[in-house]
Amino acid sequence: MHPSDSNEGLRARRKLLGAMASAIPAAALLGLNAPNAAASASPGTAAVEPPHMPDHAAPEEFLAQARLRSYKNRRSSSWDRTGGNGDFVTVEPSQAATLLEIDGAGVVTHLWFTINSPDPMHLKNLVLKAWWDGEAAPSVEVPIGDFFGLGLGQYFTYQSALTAVAPVKALNAYFQMPFARSARITLINEGKFRTDSLYFAIDYVTFPMLPAGIGRFHAQYRQAAPCHVTPGSIDGKNLTGADNYVFMEATGKGHFVGVTHSVVQHEDGWFGEGDDMIFVDGDALPTINGTGTEDYYNGAWDFGGESFAYMHNGAPYMMNPERLGGRYCLYRWHIESPIAFEKSIRATIEHGTANDRSDSFYSTAYWYQTEPHAAFPALPTPEDRVPQIPHAGGTGAGSGGAS
Repeated sequence: MHPSDSNEGLRARRKLLGAMASAIPAAALLGLNAPNAAASASPGTAAVEPPHMPDHAAPEEFLAQARLRSYKNRRSSSWDRTGGNGDFVTVEPSQAATLLEIDGAGVVTHLWFTINSPDPMHLKNLVLKAWWDGEAAPSVEVPIGDFFGLGLGQYFTYQSALTAVAPVKALNAYFQMPFARSARITLINEGKFRTDSLYFAIDYVTFPMLPAGIGRFHAQYRQAAPCHVTPGSIDGKNLTGADNYVFMEATGKGHFVGVTHSVVQHEDGWFGEGDDMIFVDGDALPTINGTGTEDYYNGAWDFGGESFAYMHNGAPYMMNPERLGGRYCLYRWHIESPIAFEKSIRATIEHGTANDRSDSFYSTAYWYQTEPHAAFPALPTPEDRVPQIPHAGGTGAGSGGAS
């Protein structure tokens, strides 16, 4: 194109744009409020200014990471007080290590452990306990392996939204654990071997006071090894949850956030035809009724015999599935909509259809609630907490299918 042609074209476009500007309000060209723009074009009507957008109207998702914080970050850890590299503590049998003991208000945000012990079952024999605000009974009382989803006393790696085990034996939890006046966390060695090296870090934040309406974190261990088969339950029905395995019971106001659950099969076949049944505020029938164990853990069709670990749900460990001695570790987090209760809650699951199987269950339930909390069941002895791999079949269903 000749330069003169280009200049002529430019002048023509300018004339066209000038004509458009005289015929169409500027607000319309800029995509602003159409009714106001039309009003400004009407004879005898004053022009309307576009609305002013205040600074705070910017969407929060674009500001969340940059919003300034006013709390204080702190950590309690096993660092070597001499300045050397002995960044661990030892824990003798029947002794407890104090991991955190502080006064004031704050929130524990992260737990990290790694453990060197000659005890092959130290994940079952070391018990994590936590007290908030000077309470007499702990709100957390769980074998350390079970707290992190390792309910069979064996390590494996996985990631979820609230717990994770990183290579090779790094235990992590990201629950928020608030306190108004004080916090105390210990680890007691109920085994027969000394824990040679306990490495730990507990991250927390502090601030002047805890707001009202904040529940306290609770974690409770339970087991049935094996589960009790309901008499006459073969091909039976279960509408009331009678003889269900109980994850947790609580009184007060709060919300249930999830569970880790480990299973040892005492017979062949699919163990997971049991439905989850959750009773809220004294309901005689289940307030929430599920369709099968793998469905509660948000899988399907016996998990297809494949392990998986997602943010909200998983079956990260499977060994010899659907066979005598088969083992599973499972978890489900209700963080998308924690299950709220005003007066009470009872979270349960069947062990087989209408409780017709005798598999061993080990679980930890996690929730928030007002204090005081109901008394926890007595923790089973260390010997009883160790999973036993059966050598003979049970009395339940033989082959089971998908839900």
